[in-house]
Amino acid sequence: MTRMEQRILGRTGRDVSVVGQGTWQLGGDWGEVREADAFGVLDAAVEAGVTFFDTADVYGDGRSEQLIGRYLKDRPDADVFVATKMGRRADQVPENYVLDNFRAWNDRSRANLGVDTLDLVQLHCPPTAVYASDAVYDALDTLVAEQRIAAYAVSVETCAEALTAIARPGVASVQIILNPFRLKPLDEVLPAAVEAGVGIIARVPLASGLLSGKYTADTVFAPEDHRTYNRHGEAFDQGETFSGIDYATGVAAAARFAELAPEGATPAQTALRWIIQQPGVTSVIPGARSVAQARANGAAASLPALPQSTLDAVRELYDQRIRAETHGRW
Repeated sequence: MTRMEQRILGRTGRDVSVVGQGTWQLGGDWGEVREADAFGVLDAAVEAGVTFFDTADVYGDGRSEQLIGRYLKDRPDADVFVATKMGRRADQVPENYVLDNFRAWNDRSRANLGVDTLDLVQLHCPPTAVYASDAVYDALDTLVAEQRIAAYAVSVETCAEALTAIARPGVASVQIILNPFRLKPLDEVLPAAVEAGVGIIARVPLASGLLSGKYTADTVFAPEDHRTYNRHGEAFDQGETFSGIDYATGVAAAARFAELAPEGATPAQTALRWIIQQPGVTSVIPGARSVAQARANGAAASLPALPQSTLDAVRELYDQRIRAETHGRW
């Protein structure tokens, strides 16, 4: 196995690889993925030095968790920290975020993953009011005391939600959308996380594939792919698909971003490298649907740091092409 840089994941105290493996794709929301192909992706990630898998109980209605559980059972030599999420299988009202439901959701995830204690459980982008509820954090503390989970965290849609969670002493990490088309977290969230000792997990790092530079205005995605059915937030938050950017705008900006890739690196690897070197980031979690993608993602960790001129060019691209389009929301 390749040795990859490790960073402490906030208040968990555990080391994780700077490039992790996101597994939303393995659940089926990006088109069908065969079981053998899913195991191949996980294996390639581990061989590339990945020690962090991110999943959720809602990915494929548990399929992603089940695949990870079976894979790790067959790979006892793989020292992988697994973060899952809970909450999105229920109606999105604050009243559902209570201890009894947490226990039931945890029982299902523990069975899917084949473990007694979950490494990390993240609230999965719940209603905004949940982040400020004392009762919710008391319930999460109870899960830790009962040894159902080793630590808890949150996944958020907005910077305001992230800042609310970071202020809570039991929150180990915050998962947030961060990529060269999504710079708002750099201003307040990352500095606050560093000061509090909270980990940052960067998701949607390639803006749903836009930053790979592979798509054109004529690209057609499968009907069951969220890049078809959620472009305007029809099924869940719009920011989860193409980072909330209009597709045509994103394609044009991605073409410009691709020109910034250094020699020997792909645009996707350049985007991952950019995220890795942002102060406060613990791990970035690109997805992959093939062995080649998983290997290429892992290789981004060993790229040289991008020069200041490239960082400045990313900021200029964002200011000129993205900020106005999204009205500063992202």
